[in-house]
Amino acid sequence: MIHSTAIVDKAARLGVGVRIGPYAVVEADVTLGDGCELQPHAVVKQGSEIDADCLVGHFAVIGGDPQMNGFNHSLSTGVRIGKESLIREHVTVHRSAFEKKATLVGEKVMLMVGSHVGHDCVIGNQVTLANAALLAGHVHLADFVFVGGGAAFHQFVRVGESAMIGGRAEVSADVPPFLTVVDRNLTCGPNLVGLRRRELPNESISEIRSLYKKLFMGTESPTLLAARLLEEAADVKTPEGYRFLEFFADGKRGFVRSRTRSK
Repeated sequence: MIHSTAIVDKAARLGVGVRIGPYAVVEADVTLGDGCELQPHAVVKQGSEIDADCLVGHFAVIGGDPQMNGFNHSLSTGVRIGKESLIREHVTVHRSAFEKKATLVGEKVMLMVGSHVGHDCVIGNQVTLANAALLAGHVHLADFVFVGGGAAFHQFVRVGESAMIGGRAEVSADVPPFLTVVDRNLTCGPNLVGLRRRELPNESISEIRSLYKKLFMGTESPTLLAARLLEEAADVKTPEGYRFLEFFADGKRGFVRSRTRSK
């Protein structure tokens, strides 16, 4: 169903059962999967692809240009959003700044009111951004990450799976998987609530707690210690433990610090 006041380009590709509300805008070269809904005044711009059963809320804008000086507006770039994602009111998701590339949002993602996803971000599956959370360009959020309201991220930051970012946190360093981060780049330990909600085995949760203490509560460099533990292998018994340590092998922004040791 398309409301009579909506503006839908003839070159847009609409799936079965798509609903487009009053005054919504769908530009050319847009794909809306089966069962998608655009609420009144939503805007989906050229080059955006939204998979099945997604909702785009009032005044949300998907596929707007990157906020960068000198951007070449003629580039063919876009946004890809996975199925069953919920994009609430006034959310903005900007398209890639590079030819034939796309900003990527996974499946079953919830972007709450007023949150922003900058150009070339990569968001995993079942990620939640609470109200007014802000991602600069090139931020990577792995699966099951939860971001509290008003949190802000520096460009190129990586956040590992099942991390929890507290409300109004300032994140300019990489966040390893499974941790909770508050304030400015401070971790206060594993995200135990999130890990239990994922129903991870108790062995995995215990190992994550143990590895956190080794890497963040000691005096040795976490990067060097993680590399050594991976080489020895005997002390790592779960897949989650391996993924936690492997995260330290990459990245250019450094890592969050222990709040306890900082005090």
